[in-house]
Amino acid sequence: MDSETLLARITDYASRPDPYPLYAELREAGPVVRQADGSHLVGGYHQVAALLHDPRMSADPRTGGAVTRKPPFLRLDDPEHHRLRTLAMRPFGPPHCPGRVDGMRGEIEQITKELLSSFEAGREIDVVDDFAYPLPVTVICRLLGVPRQDEPLFRTWSDALVAAADVRPDADATEPDESADRARTEMGGYLLNLAEQRRGKPADDMLSAFVNEPDPDLRLSQEELAETAILLLIAGHETTVNLITNGVLTLLRRPEQLDHLRREPGLLPRAVEELLRFEPPVHMRERIPREDMDIAGVPVAKGTSVILALASGNRDPRRFHEPDRFDPTRPDNEHLGFCSGIHYCFGAPLARVEAYAALGALLPLLGSAHLLEDPPPYRQNAMLRGPRHLRVRL
Repeated sequence: MDSETLLARITDYASRPDPYPLYAELREAGPVVRQADGSHLVGGYHQVAALLHDPRMSADPRTGGAVTRKPPFLRLDDPEHHRLRTLAMRPFGPPHCPGRVDGMRGEIEQITKELLSSFEAGREIDVVDDFAYPLPVTVICRLLGVPRQDEPLFRTWSDALVAAADVRPDADATEPDESADRARTEMGGYLLNLAEQRRGKPADDMLSAFVNEPDPDLRLSQEELAETAILLLIAGHETTVNLITNGVLTLLRRPEQLDHLRREPGLLPRAVEELLRFEPPVHMRERIPREDMDIAGVPVAKGTSVILALASGNRDPRRFHEPDRFDPTRPDNEHLGFCSGIHYCFGAPLARVEAYAALGALLPLLGSAHLLEDPPPYRQNAMLRGPRHLRVRL
């Protein structure tokens, strides 16, 4: 049956420019569809949202017996997930307080201005390489305390780890990914070395906060510190690059909406939320049932891979009016762009501040800009979907 090949077709690189017709096919066939590899694909908004909050669903790949190595806390379950997430978030500021991120707003706007200072009329730019990538990388390097000149090093490591994190139906989860393991080891060693340099000589950065924690009950182990720093460094820029680039592409394809935002820049926060719904930076997440379950009338066995298609849920007409229309004034926009439940993206406040600064600064320049290639070339990763390059003439 065609529905059993949906995950393979969605993750096929040929579908990267526009997977949304396949998501519509998924919702029509579903909301839960068994795939040829034995996994289940879920595409309805209400089903995806419910499963993200269901304690019977595990984020830990070890639940399915596929791997034995301890994953980063992004893929752990409570209570361990809660402990490590809480410790990782402490340097950002107290719970429910904007803290450090909000205090960086001015600095983020200054970095944005510096990047745009060379953008002149008539110039051809690559939105990714010239702007959307260096902005969040510079920000997360400053937050963590990583020298910006070392960016080529961790970009190579990051690319290997992101590639390994993709959802691929043909991948053998029991086979180790040697390039990813090597990248994780080298990156972890690099970050631990930086942290050790700050032991007893703290600077105003997160590595210093981690390594100089006075309370032994709140200290991260060496392994936890390395994994947490890796996660923060990668997650701190990968998804934001997609958010900014997808935003520019969406607006350039819709000049009427671009003009609307240029006339009413106060709509930008709502426009960013609509971008997170319409073109989310993360398309899928995997969950694994701890027990045999019935999901929307479909029996799913314990330990089975369940792929939650966040991007499909964001376009579900049962939840959103005219879901395939980009509407920066859309009300009641409770999207899944930052996931939901206990694994809701804790970097969401930072990503929003960066997106507001980036798109707000770009709006005056985009009115007379035009795409040089549409669709643009996309990154290989289907889960973290976004253009690899976005060439524009100002």
